[in-house]
Amino acid sequence: MPWINEDMCVGCGVCVDECPVDAITLKEDEKAIINEDECIRCGRCHDVCPQEAVRHDSERIPQEVEANMAKTRGLLKHFETARERQAFLERMVRYFKKEQKVASLTVDKIIAIKADIVHE
Repeated sequence: MPWINEDMCVGCGVCVDECPVDAITLKEDEKAIINEDECIRCGRCHDVCPQEAVRHDSERIPQEVEANMAKTRGLLKHFETARERQAFLERMVRYFKKEQKVASLTVDKIIAIKADIVHE
């Protein structure tokens, strides 16, 4: 999912004008913001931004990992004994492994769709 680095955005509105589904708007501070629910991931905003403020979501992986860890640490506080904490952490491991599997299977299916398109 593309996102806008507000430190780089100058509010020129080029991305807003180029977005085919109007998923980008300028906030009150004149910085662009992408509505994730509306974005179709076409990449046009990334291609046209003269400031390179539209960034790739892979750049946010460290922040997303830290957010997951902060949530896990916050939830861990609800468990008193070492045994309860260990059981909770094992459930979190299973949860994230499930998320990993869902993502992997989804990628496999998208790759299959891409292969079908090549044969059209």
